[in-house]
Amino acid sequence: MTKEELWQAVLAQIQFNISTANFTTWLKNTKILTKKQKKIIVSVPNNFSKEWLENKYNKIILKILQNLDKEIKEIKYDVVKTVQKTNKTAKISCPKISDNVQDNLQLEFEEFRVNKTTNLNPRYTFDNFVVGAFNELPHAAGSAISKNPGLTYNPLFIYGGVGLGKTHLIQSIGNKIAQDFPEKKIRYIPSEKFISGVINSIKERNIENFKKYYKKIDVLIIDDIQFLAGKEKTQEEFFHIFNVLYEKNKQIILSSDRPPAAIPSIEERLRSRFEGGMIADIGIPDTETRLVILKVKTQEKGINLSQNILEYIAENIQKNIRELEGAINKIAVYQKVHNCDINIEKTKTLLKNIILTPKKPVGFNKIIKTVAEFYDLKEKDLFIPTRKKEIVKPRQIAMYLLRDMLNYSFPSIGRKFKGKDHTTTIYACSKISKEIENNEILNEEVNSIKQKLYYQS
Repeated sequence: MTKEELWQAVLAQIQFNISTANFTTWLKNTKILTKKQKKIIVSVPNNFSKEWLENKYNKIILKILQNLDKEIKEIKYDVVKTVQKTNKTAKISCPKISDNVQDNLQLEFEEFRVNKTTNLNPRYTFDNFVVGAFNELPHAAGSAISKNPGLTYNPLFIYGGVGLGKTHLIQSIGNKIAQDFPEKKIRYIPSEKFISGVINSIKERNIENFKKYYKKIDVLIIDDIQFLAGKEKTQEEFFHIFNVLYEKNKQIILSSDRPPAAIPSIEERLRSRFEGGMIADIGIPDTETRLVILKVKTQEKGINLSQNILEYIAENIQKNIRELEGAINKIAVYQKVHNCDINIEKTKTLLKNIILTPKKPVGFNKIIKTVAEFYDLKEKDLFIPTRKKEIVKPRQIAMYLLRDMLNYSFPSIGRKFKGKDHTTTIYACSKISKEIENNEILNEEVNSIKQKLYYQS
């Protein structure tokens, strides 16, 4: 058996032991470099792939190799850079358009200029999207869509908390389709811009041309679709655009901070359209995955940080990938300006405003405000003596959060809600607590509210 045949046999078997997303992320562009006596050397495209395979999959790969060739006792990984084809959509480089040092420094860390045709940011690709248990499903769905847009998982609805990579993933799908299907018309747009487009078109009496433009798109990507809540006219126009695209097998990709069922004040016919395709959530990455993300970011920016610095950042920034990148950017700028290496003590000083010590997250007013905003209510609505479902549920969740996060006593919660009896608050907290365990949608809603509380406080 040649080394090529041996490695193909290994890859064929390992696919049954790991997810498709992880297989694509970590084993793509690998091969056996040398096979000498009892030792195998495998080439990998970069350092973070090398470390991931060494730490995560080395045992399983070695076991498969030994089943195929009993003489093999050891496996090593070597980074071998591969020359990749450059293209306008996927190229990851930042042009320096000024001779001024400070201008150049800022340009290195700002967002890459978007493609004027697609409105996609070329920075976002599958190659620099780190896959872990927290995002395997949406990544796999996105990968499948990029190979067969319009015919697989349509629409794709991705939801998750702030800064967890939703925008990166949905734009990666768009960039990959643009690369492999250059004839397709692709458009990425944040929902706020879509809403303002509808409003301006109505003012200018140009709504038909607005709809005509969107109905010609092959791949429509809308970010933060939850902001359509309460915008009745925008929902109506989007509903018609959605139907036309869907009937023509045009791909629709949406992102949100919550699942469709948890978006308030949205038409039921639109909600059912969202739920008619693939719904996938992005969770919070574990420490191991956050460490890999940091290594990806440092490689992209060409900076070297010690393992203990990376581990410190990964352990202290736990719920927001965007903050991980912000930490790296801050360190990189410091190194560039001062032309020096950085140690762990200096890292702690630089990041003291990003990495905060644990504290009591929020107060009563913040919980009321956040719950009301989440369910598209006014704060005073939570205190109205009514049994309407759209009021009772948010009120019970607010009571539950006061108990769960601030440890309020039941009588004190009752007093806050216009003197309600403590048995009412006990019932509310118990009801929400039990339902969270059995109702996945409610669990997602409560988690989303908690995340907003932590990151807006």
